[in-house]
Amino acid sequence: MALTGRAALLAALGALPVGIWEPGWTGILAVNAPLALACACDYALAAPVRRLRLTRSGATTARLGETADVTLTLTNPSRRPLRAQLRDAWPPSSWQPGTETEASRHRLTVPAGERRRVTTRLRPTRRGDRRADRVTVRSYGPLGLLSRQGTHRVPWTVRVLPPFTSRKHLPAKLARLRELDGRTSVLTRGEGTEFDSLRAYVPGDDTRSIDWRATARHSTVAVRTWRPERDRHILLVLDTGRTSAGRVGDAPRLDAAMDAALLLAALASRAGDRVDLLAYDRRVRALVQGRTARDVLPSLVNAMATLEPELVETDARTLAATALRTAPRHSLIVLLTTLDTAPVEEGLLPVLPQLTQRHTVLVASVADPHIAGMATSRGTTEAVYDAAAAAQAQAERHRTADRLRRHGVTVVDALPDELAPALADAYLALKTAGRL
Repeated sequence: MALTGRAALLAALGALPVGIWEPGWTGILAVNAPLALACACDYALAAPVRRLRLTRSGATTARLGETADVTLTLTNPSRRPLRAQLRDAWPPSSWQPGTETEASRHRLTVPAGERRRVTTRLRPTRRGDRRADRVTVRSYGPLGLLSRQGTHRVPWTVRVLPPFTSRKHLPAKLARLRELDGRTSVLTRGEGTEFDSLRAYVPGDDTRSIDWRATARHSTVAVRTWRPERDRHILLVLDTGRTSAGRVGDAPRLDAAMDAALLLAALASRAGDRVDLLAYDRRVRALVQGRTARDVLPSLVNAMATLEPELVETDARTLAATALRTAPRHSLIVLLTTLDTAPVEEGLLPVLPQLTQRHTVLVASVADPHIAGMATSRGTTEAVYDAAAAAQAQAERHRTADRLRRHGVTVVDALPDELAPALADAYLALKTAGRL
């Protein structure tokens, strides 16, 4: 039982003391006898809270930055009408800052034996699973003097998926893929291309593509067209160790790496290649294998939703061993990790020969835009020192990338907004060169 603000105001005008206690409250409030009687009647007419039945429905997934509507259905089985305030509690990261009070609190009236629905609109600020906490209902009597209050557990989970902002680049990359996929001749042939068809020669075509036997049978010069092989295997390896926790802009490096991986997966699946995912630091955090082209992207998004950087040093040796077990035959291994000197020299370089001996390896890394901005700063002594430090850091990354290239590794090092299209371009370049 709880006094409302209206009852407290009326009590301040009373003269005759009467004791009213609330569980957990030790004070005595002075009220007059008529008010005490009115409060007792009001409390008796308030609908009971414990007998209410509550169920949920609505969204179970939402992309980061988008809204998710969860509907709460409240049934009043009692013989008294329910006049209530309801609070639908969720974790703080389920709302934009400052919007929780408006979004989670509802007023409703439910006649006896009927039900009503209220909708809580979530706008999560972090990836992962957001679970409903509890529903608190405060039931008022017709005079609004006293109220009954109780809580209910109504389980519900909304999985917040990666935003996949790089999907805006997909149409342009698919257009380039169609140019490679047998619609134009591939000028650089390799063991990874397949014969597609013949067409008439046009100036500028590679003379090595001329089919002399077909030319002899026709009055025009015939050119063979080639297309990249399909059904190649792509293994995306996400490094979830401590270096992935470093923030670039407003998000961890891991988020930018996931966004780039999703664009590459969408492109590769359209190209007819098989895409798997391995997330690893000292143990497997996520593994997606054997999905069809239709299912691979939803499976990757769902697996990435709950990934968080782990504040441990990545074990490069067991990572390489796990990748080799996951990709037993020749594959393109795309390792999304750091280009910091120490982790690469002490961890990645010693195990690279195991990977490059059997697979084509591509290393993609997220560059820090703050360092890029520092490198161009001038005007004050402090700014010049900042620029010198940034230039030194960039030079170290370039030297590390060059060492990887000398081992036959393709390296992509780009800012967060540029990493996804740059990685897709590197994949298309490997396709063009017949290295897949």
